[in-house]
Amino acid sequence: MKLSIGPGALVAAAFIGPGTVTACTLAGASFGFALVWTLIFATVATMILQGMAARLGVAGRMGLGEAIMRSVDPTPLKYAAGALVLGAILVGNCAYEAGNLAGAALGLDALFGHSGVSATSGHTLVIAGIAGLALAIGRYRLLEGLLISLVLLMSVAFAASFVLVRPNLAALIAGFVPSVPPGGLLTAVALIGTTIVPYNLFLHAAASQRRWADGTPESVAEADADTRLSIGLGGLISLFILSTAAASLFGSGLAVTSAADMAIALEPIAGSSSATTLIGVGLAAAGLTSAITAPMATGYVVSEIVGRRSEDQTLLFRGTALTVLAAGVAAALSGVRPTELILFAQAANGLLLPIIAGVLLVAMNRKELLGTHTNSRTENFLGAGVVLVCLLLGLRLILRTVGIWP
Repeated sequence: MKLSIGPGALVAAAFIGPGTVTACTLAGASFGFALVWTLIFATVATMILQGMAARLGVAGRMGLGEAIMRSVDPTPLKYAAGALVLGAILVGNCAYEAGNLAGAALGLDALFGHSGVSATSGHTLVIAGIAGLALAIGRYRLLEGLLISLVLLMSVAFAASFVLVRPNLAALIAGFVPSVPPGGLLTAVALIGTTIVPYNLFLHAAASQRRWADGTPESVAEADADTRLSIGLGGLISLFILSTAAASLFGSGLAVTSAADMAIALEPIAGSSSATTLIGVGLAAAGLTSAITAPMATGYVVSEIVGRRSEDQTLLFRGTALTVLAAGVAAALSGVRPTELILFAQAANGLLLPIIAGVLLVAMNRKELLGTHTNSRTENFLGAGVVLVCLLLGLRLILRTVGIWP
């Protein structure tokens, strides 16, 4: 078996976006190392679900959208399921794309020492231009290589920050024991919610189908190893961010609103220029990776739901991806924070995640789709546990959105 980083890196690139960087920063700054266990759980749960999605793509030779349309009967219910998935993914990713672009632009602001509306708008257009060019070219191998490079760049930037602050390793290890500090429940749930993302299941299945076209048992094993390695690396990046914030910001008395505030705390250790560069590079890379993967995933979903083969070269894939990017640019440049859209997206994804995870679990037990590569009893048990957590998470997001949960 050949060990390499592949489609799993796209998933890591997708969930390590500005939202995850901010959530990890706030978790570390507010609660120290107490919520480290949450990241461990979220990473393992993501490995379980994404591993199933990858196997569906390699062994089943289909994307998750196609599997959903095959699994739902009768026809009216199939169309309703397709409409639900399309609406949630399309609207949700358009809303999140604005945050991806804005987060990447803030990273460039920090790197180049510019601030103000005009500079941020210019940096937003730069990021959008890079993402748009990559999506317009549309070759899978090019996109995969670019995103792997950006994930490695993020790893180096945030690992360097982690090393500089020299966190208390005993306190870090103690954070592996599950506990929720007073006021930390919503933050814990947010960390899980930014790691287990519905559209990544579609992205991983489609990307794996393209990477391993032969569907052999060796390819299935490679896909499984890639998932563990790549998702594990993504979880490690999140841990670096949280630990850096915990070591540099927890108990400091500084008002923390974003990852950029870590640069201030790192200045006495690394110097103003070095601290700003590390955080700026990490934030810019995180925003750019998510700015590419969110439109990619939406393109795959639309292609699969409407019944076309979701090849990277198709007009439908590129058109959908570039539409999501354009919507994100418009929202980011409008000067209006897309709060309402993001709240809607959270509610839609909160409803969608357990449904999609449940359908994936059902598909992974169909021998006519996967042959000998169906789930084992252990995989079903673990998958069902993750689906249950996703259901509770979705319920919390929906109740919070409508104002029932504070």
